Amino acid sequence: MNRAELASVLRTARSRIEPGDVGLPSGQRRQVPGLRREEVAQLAGLSVDYIVRLEQGRGPKPSAQVLGALTRALRFNDDDRDLVFRLSGCEPPHEGHVPMLVNSSALRAMDRISDRPVVVLSAKSDVLVWNSLAAALLGDFSEWPPARRNFLWQRFLGDGLDRVVRAAEEEADSAAHCVGCLRTAQARYPADPALVRLITELRTGSERFDDLWRAGRSGSIRATTATIDHPEFGLLTLDCDTLLVPDTDQTFVIYSAPPDTPEATALDLMRITGIERFTY
Repeated sequence: MNRAELASVLRTARSRIEPGDVGLPSGQRRQVPGLRREEVAQLAGLSVDYIVRLEQGRGPKPSAQVLGALTRALRFNDDDRDLVFRLSGCEPPHEGHVPMLVNSSALRAMDRISDRPVVVLSAKSDVLVWNSLAAALLGDFSEWPPARRNFLWQRFLGDGLDRVVRAAEEEADSAAHCVGCLRTAQARYPADPALVRLITELRTGSERFDDLWRAGRSGSIRATTATIDHPEFGLLTLDCDTLLVPDTDQTFVIYSAPPDTPEATALDLMRITGIERFTY
């Protein structure tokens, strides 16, 4: 493990990312460019003290899971991610694993969609990156524990962080389709250990998921509508369009509303208020 070089790479990566790049509010004026250590810790699901020790070259050897969380939080591309793994004395992720890094061209495309909430999902429905408007609409994903930053986990085992609500008549078909998407991912990545853990946890913790899994359906993420129960603006029904990135098997989910509707007005206001909450 090359602690000094790893520390330098992590510090440099943190300094070149602005909060808005990772869906965080800019807040008050900053004395130095880039993210604060507290923000990296929040995005990666690690303690601030752990980030400090790594950046000072005195931390313990990170696990592959920690490195994956860090490189996603800092938006490393594949080559830079592999460098970080090797500097840490770990083998980079192998072929056959669900791609968890969003490539730089996809990130640039997402950054240009500044007037719509956008999230990018992995093949197993992990929330990989999001813009600030998506955080305003769906909740601050950086507050979700990284292991729970997954739409399927939240749907079947969640603890109230998911703001999506569904009518009774659409719930059964929607749930079956979502489980089918995970079964499709398993067929593509049967050896991915994180995917195996997710399926095991869902089948063990949710009888409903297990019943749907046994039905053997497959599926893929599709365009639909979603109703969001927003704490400030109430129920918002939005169009959800999807764009597949074939090279990484990842999906852009883009939320929008027709002009001159209450939903469109709410999105316009969220661009101003961000994730701020108001008391009356």
